[in-house]
Amino acid sequence: QVHLVESGGGLVQPGGSLRLSCAASGRTFAHYTMAWFRQAPGKEREFVAAAGSNGGVYYEASFMGRFTISRDNAKNSVYLQMNSLKPEDTAVYYCSAGGSTTGDSKYYDYWGQGTQVTVSS
Repeated sequence: QVHLVESGGGLVQPGGSLRLSCAASGRTFAHYTMAWFRQAPGKEREFVAAAGSNGGVYYEASFMGRFTISRDNAKNSVYLQMNSLKPEDTAVYYCSAGGSTTGDSKYYDYWGQGTQVTVSS
């Protein structure tokens, strides 16, 4: 069992940056692929980025260059650095843990409660 808690969301102006954090419980954190998804109002949940247990990272193409995922296995944490934020990045951002490095949400077994990111002037 893995319990995930996100933090770091908030209100930011367009062009600004935020760093989301996700703290995980459980001694097997390093064995999981960790990923970030987001869901905007009225839209389906979409994949943002994943960090595999082997250190590899995988991004949805539209986020490459602006968002960076990283993980610290010693701290049981995964992060999402978001730069050059746009109003369309407004969404609830979810941390997830699973066994495969994929953008398909059905392969992720554990989910956090989400953190709201609002990009607005």
